[in-house]
Amino acid sequence: MTCLICIASVKRNQAVWSCCGCFCIFHLVCIQKWAKDSLFLVSSPLTDDDFGKKDYPWPCPKCRFEYKRSETPSRYYCYCGKVENPPLDPWLVPHSCGQICEREFKPPCGHKCLLLCHPGPCPPCPKMVTTTCHCKKAKPVPRRCSAKEWSCRLPCGRLLLCGQHTCENPCHAGNCQPCPRVSKQRCICGRQTAERLCASPQWQCDQVCGKALPCGNHTCEQVCHAGPCGDCPRSGKRSCPCGKSKFTLPCTEDVPTCGDSCDKVLECGIHKCSQRCHRGPCEICRQEVEKQCRCGKHTKRMPCHKPYLCETKCTKIRDCQKHQCRRKCCSGNCPPCDQVCGRTLGCRNHKCPSGCHRGSCNPCPETVDVKCNCGKTVIKVPCGRERTIKPPKCKQLCSRPPTCHHPTQEKHYCHFGRCPPCRQSCQKTLACGHLCPVPCHDEALVKQTGLHQSAGPWEQPSEPAFIQTALPCPPCQVPVPVECLGQHEVSPLPCHSAGPYSCKRPCGRLLNCQNHTCMKECHHVTKINGSADGKKAGPECLQCEEECTKPRPPGCSHRCVLPCHPGDCPSCLQMLKIKCHCKLSVLYIECLKLTSADLKEKDLLTSCKNQCPKELLCGHRCKEICHSGCCPLNCNQKVKLRCPCKRLKKEVQCSKIQEGQVSLECDALCKEMKRKASEIKEAEAKAAIEEEKRRQQAELEAFENRLKGRRKNKRRKDEIEIEQSSWQKYKNLIMLPVFGVAVVMIAWLMVYND
Repeated sequence: MTCLICIASVKRNQAVWSCCGCFCIFHLVCIQKWAKDSLFLVSSPLTDDDFGKKDYPWPCPKCRFEYKRSETPSRYYCYCGKVENPPLDPWLVPHSCGQICEREFKPPCGHKCLLLCHPGPCPPCPKMVTTTCHCKKAKPVPRRCSAKEWSCRLPCGRLLLCGQHTCENPCHAGNCQPCPRVSKQRCICGRQTAERLCASPQWQCDQVCGKALPCGNHTCEQVCHAGPCGDCPRSGKRSCPCGKSKFTLPCTEDVPTCGDSCDKVLECGIHKCSQRCHRGPCEICRQEVEKQCRCGKHTKRMPCHKPYLCETKCTKIRDCQKHQCRRKCCSGNCPPCDQVCGRTLGCRNHKCPSGCHRGSCNPCPETVDVKCNCGKTVIKVPCGRERTIKPPKCKQLCSRPPTCHHPTQEKHYCHFGRCPPCRQSCQKTLACGHLCPVPCHDEALVKQTGLHQSAGPWEQPSEPAFIQTALPCPPCQVPVPVECLGQHEVSPLPCHSAGPYSCKRPCGRLLNCQNHTCMKECHHVTKINGSADGKKAGPECLQCEEECTKPRPPGCSHRCVLPCHPGDCPSCLQMLKIKCHCKLSVLYIECLKLTSADLKEKDLLTSCKNQCPKELLCGHRCKEICHSGCCPLNCNQKVKLRCPCKRLKKEVQCSKIQEGQVSLECDALCKEMKRKASEIKEAEAKAAIEEEKRRQQAELEAFENRLKGRRKNKRRKDEIEIEQSSWQKYKNLIMLPVFGVAVVMIAWLMVYND
C-alpha cells in the first residue's frame, strides 16, 4: 500500500491513519502535515478581523471528505479504534488489534460487525431477520438484515393525499408519489375552475376578492383567499403619521396630522426628523457632522447623508496574490481582482478569459468538432482534446469502390485508412468446373525473400518487405465420391486428388479353398470371364498355403492329411493304441471304427475278452468278462457260514451273507458247552485268588519272623493270631484320597465365594 501524500510505501511498523469516507490509509505524520497546510491555505487570505472566527474544515487527500479542525488525528489507533499503538503481530493484518470489530453497520441496523479488526468498510449485515414487504401485504420471510427491504411487486393500494385515488405503483418504500391523475378543481375563492393534478388541489387565482367589507364603504383587496374577509382596515382607532396621537374616525375620513414634531429616525440611523407630523417619507439628513473616511486615514465635516471617500489608494494584494487593490479609500475587504487572467490554457489554442485568480485555470470552454472520415458523423469535444480523442464511430457505410475482382465489396462502416481485406468467397471457376470457395485472395501480402544479401555478419538484418499481389486459387477441395481398389467403401476425396486408392483394409475375397479370405491389403482385382462378383478372389489375390482346419468327427484327434481344400475331409484310417477296460491288455483299433461306433459297439471293441481282475466288496474276484464301469454287486460264490461259537458250519452264497438274509444261530448243545466253559473259568479264577492269598500270608510270616529274631530279650507268648478285616487293611488307602478331595473342594468354594 502507498501513502498518497508522500508516495512512499506504508510499512507494518509505521503509525497510520485511515479515512472514514474512502478508507484510504496514510502515514499519521503525513496526514497531520496535510491538515495543517490545508487550514493555513484556507485562512491565509482572511483579514485580521475574520481570522479565528470560523472553524474551517480540512479535506481528505483522496475523497475530499471534510473534517473539522478538532478532528485532526494526533494518536495512532487500530482500524476499529479500540487499541492505541497496536503491537506488531505477523499473524494479523497490519495495524490490526486482532479483536472483534464491533463497529455499527452503515446504514445503522442495530447490529455490530463480528469480523476481526479489519481495514476498509464493514461488509453488509449478515444477520437473518424476518421482515415483510414495503406494503405489508406479503407474509414475513427470513432475509439478510442488509437486504431486509424488499418488494412483493404487487400494487401498493394505499390512499393518496388527494383522498380519491389509490397508489397503482408496485410495492415500494417510503411515501407514495403524488397522484398523477388530472381532475377539475376550483380555486380557493371558488370563482374559477381548471384541470389540475390531484396532488395539488389548493390553488389561487389572480383575481382580487372584491367582496364588500362590513363597513359597507370599502371592498376586500386581498387576492383569492379562503374564509371571511375580516374587518375594514380603516375601522377602529387609527394613529397619525408620526404615531404619537390616536383618533377614532369613520372609515371614510383620513387621519389628520397632530402638529407635533415627527421624531422618526432618519436613514443615517443617528439623527431624527425635525419636521412637523407629515405624511410620506422623511427628508434626507442635512446636519453637518465630522466623518471619517472608509479607510480610516482622514476626517472631514460634511452633511450626514453624504458618504466620505478619500483619495488614498489601497496597497494590499488582492486574492489573486498578484495585483494590488488600488481602490480609493478601501476599507480592508478588498474586492476580487477584476483583471483578466490571460494565461494560455491547457489546449494551447486559447487564453483564460476569467478574472485573475490563484491556482490553475479552468479547462478551455471552447469546443472543437471531430469528424469521421466521410464527415457525416461529428462529435464536439473540449478544445485541446481533438488530438488525443478517437474519431467517432460512423454508422454510414463505406462508399469506396472495391479493389478486387468482385463487383461490390462487403458492407462495412466508414473508417480511416485502407479498407479491410475482402472476405467474400473467390467464386472463380477452377479447371475441374467447381467454384473456388476460399476467401478472396486478389490482394494478399507476400513476404519478399532474397532481395538483399548481407555483406557479412556485422551487417544488421533488415526488416522483411511485404508486397501486395494476387495469389492463384488453391487446389479444389470439393469432396468427390471415389470407390477404393477393392470395392470396400466409397469415400469423399478432394477433387484435386480424386483417384483410385487403397482403403488399407484386408482384401477379404474368398480364396479357391472356400475356407479362407485374402489377407492382402486392399488391391486391384482383375475380373475373370466378365464376372461382376466382388467376393471371389482374382489372380492378384494370395494363394492359400495353410493346413486344413475343418472340424474332425467327434472323438477323432487327428488332423486332416490334405492341405486346405474345399468339401469334406477323407475318413481317418489311423490305428489307435488304447487299453481295455481292465487296463491289462493293449488293443489296436482303427480310428474310423471307434468314432463311428455307438456305445455298445465301443464297449465290445475295447474289451479284451478275458475275466475281469477286479475284486468285489466281499473280496472275491469278478466272474464277468472284461467290461466297463463298476462290477456287479451280487457275488454267487459259495462260502462257509459258522455259528458264534464256531461249532456249527453251513455253505451259502456270498451275496446272501452281505445282504444279511442268512444267519446261523447256536443250538442247545452249544449253549451247555458255553456254560460249562464259563464255570471252569470262574473256578480257575477263584483258585488263583486263593493261591495268591496264601503266597502273601507266607511272605508276611517270614518277614515277622525276621523282625523277632533281632530282639535281645525274646519272650515267647502264646499269641492268638486274629485275622484283620478288609476295612482295617485298606482304610488308610481309602481315607487319604477322600480327605484330600474334601480339602480341595472346600478351598475352591472359598475362592469362588470371594
